[in-house]
Parts: sequence; structure tokens; C-alpha cells
Amino acid sequence: MADFTFRISPNIMLGSYTTSRMGQFVLEYGNRVMLIVDPILKENGVAEKIKQSLSDRQIDFFIFDEISDGATSKNIEAALKIAKEAHIHSIVAAGGGKTLCVARSVASILNDVVAGGDFYEYIDGKMPSKEPVPLICVPTSARDSFVFTNYIPVVDSRSSKIKLMKAKTGLCKLVIFDPNLNVTLSQNQLDSMSIEIIGLIIESYLSQRTNFFSEMLAEKAAAIMRFSVDGTEGENMTTPQEELFAQGGCIASLAVGASAIGTAGLLALCVNSRFKIPRAIITSILLPYIVADAANFKLDRVAKLARIFGVANESDDDAQAASILAETIRQKIAKANLPARLKDLNLQIEQLALAVEDASSLEFVNTLPRSMSSDNLFELIKAAY
Repeated sequence: MADFTFRISPNIMLGSYTTSRMGQFVLEYGNRVMLIVDPILKENGVAEKIKQSLSDRQIDFFIFDEISDGATSKNIEAALKIAKEAHIHSIVAAGGGKTLCVARSVASILNDVVAGGDFYEYIDGKMPSKEPVPLICVPTSARDSFVFTNYIPVVDSRSSKIKLMKAKTGLCKLVIFDPNLNVTLSQNQLDSMSIEIIGLIIESYLSQRTNFFSEMLAEKAAAIMRFSVDGTEGENMTTPQEELFAQGGCIASLAVGASAIGTAGLLALCVNSRFKIPRAIITSILLPYIVADAANFKLDRVAKLARIFGVANESDDDAQAASILAETIRQKIAKANLPARLKDLNLQIEQLALAVEDASSLEFVNTLPRSMSSDNLFELIKAAY
């Protein structure tokens, strides 16, 4: 088992309407704030609620939302320039993965850049020496693979390749999971979200970096997400669906933070950086193949998850349970009207080969469920193509 170190950081708050209290939390870190938001939050009213909470407490803030093409070094550099000129005290970030990565990057290296540090040295992996700017994150998609880690995936605009920035421990002060942010999502969007949460659970549970703590978290998250997988009504259904997603997503994110992302998450990062296909779609396509592959060398663990998710019975042998889990995920993908094959994304196999090369160069390749070369990764891509 991998060594286990537990750090109580960041603080976590999960509950309805917690974003309405944002200003109260921000005041602890000063009253000059950079608010980084996903542009879509302006349309659904979430950004306005956060702005109102800050305004009610007379906090001086400005909005940065120039992130339509993702967490690229170009966008991060633009955000850094504005943050330097504004002499901010803290950062609030609300949105999906790309928004939080932009915010985490700025918070992580702002003080180093102000002191004369070379921005691209940090993109290339240099560890910041200065303390980060206080950061509060609000994941609006109920999960985030990296918010509880010291890694920040960003796209190097010079090459369109994914890079892993390193952050100091304690970068994020508070992560807020507000179930009400999911109320406006369609059933199709909720189904898509649940598949990605299920993917986080499975990959953290199978990672070579798994430990008793991440396993406990993954099993609890699987139990919470059970209704989303088997589609039956049980005692958990007395809790609103959006609240269960927030709970499951939060715990799954913690599980990944305590272990590591898996093969689907790694490849999704690299395909997204090259071709701008949403990571959630890539993950959902690859997930059944990941489960089938893992059944060849970690059958007992895959079968245990199948039973926790409620798709397999105790009477099913392990091989049957693993097969049922993979097939259930495929059925869920079809129900959500998501692409089932990589070729459905209008990508050529030659393009995906570039993403495989990128994945092979990242350190996460060393923590996958099994040792995988670039050839192994490409075989998986071909199977899903």
C-alpha cells in the first residue's frame, strides 16, 4: 500500500445556498477580490448571486471570465496581468474544471510572478517559492479531479500540450459544494455528470496509489451514487437528487485527491488539451473499457465495486459482476445520449495517437491501475475507437 499522509486542507463546506454566504467567507482574507467565473454562470444567474453576496458585505471585486477556450497558458497569463495590477487580497472561483484550474494557477504563482518569476518556468513544472494567494473554489459540476491535489493541469498555448503545474500545499482555503447549483441542470446533464462521478470513484479505487483512506471514500461515494447506477428507488431517494450528486461528487473528488486519476482521466486531459473535446465525454466513452481491462488483473476490486453500486448480486461470481458493471455503464451512456465511440467525435486515430504520446509523458502514467506503456494506452484507444 502507498504511504498515507493526511492534511486537513482545504476546508470543505457542503450545503444548500452556501454560495449565498460567499461574502462572509471571503472577508477573512481581505476585501479586494478577483472573481473568476465560467461565462455560462452569467446566463443562469449563479454569478449574480455570488456578486450580490460580495456587494452586500462591501467587498471590492472585479470579474475575470475570459476562459472560453479553457485553462490555457494564454488565459492564465492574461488573468495574472490583471491580478498584478489590481493588488488583490484573494481569489474566488466558480465554475467547472477549466475555471478552477485558471484560478488555482493564478493563486499559486501570483506572488512569485510579482517578485519577478518567469511565468513559463512554472508552466514547465517549477515549484513556486512564495505563499499562494488565498483561494475559495466553488465547483459547479459537483466534482473536480484536481481541487484536492497539488497539481494543476493547464494547456501550454505554445504547443497545445497538457502540462502539470505544481502548487504548494494549502493553495485552496475553502471548497464549497452547493447542491442548488445543480437544480437548473437537465436530466441529460445530470446523467452525464453521474457517469463522470462514477468514473472518479472507479479510477481512484483501482489506482496504484490507493490507500485505506481513498478506498473508504470511494466506497462511500459509490454507495451514495448507487441510485444513479441501478435506477431503483431506495432509502436514499428521500434525499434530493442534486444533493446526492453534490455529496457523491465531493467524496469522489476527495478519493481521487487521496489517490490519483486513472487511465480515462489521464487520456481525457490530453485529448481535451489537443482537440477541445470535453473531458467528461472522453471519460464516459473510455470508462467501460477501463472496467473491462481492470477485470483482467483486479477482478476482485471491480466486482466489489459492482456490488456496492448495486448492479451485481452476491450470487454473481466476480467475472459476472465485473461484466455487469461495464455493461451497466454502457447502458447509462446510451440513456444519456452520449457518444459511445471515439470515432463519433470526428477525431482521426492519428490525432488520438498524439494524445497518447502526451499522456505517456505525464507522471500520472506511473499511478494507473496497471503499468501501461504508450503501446498499451494506444491499444485501449483503438478498442474504444
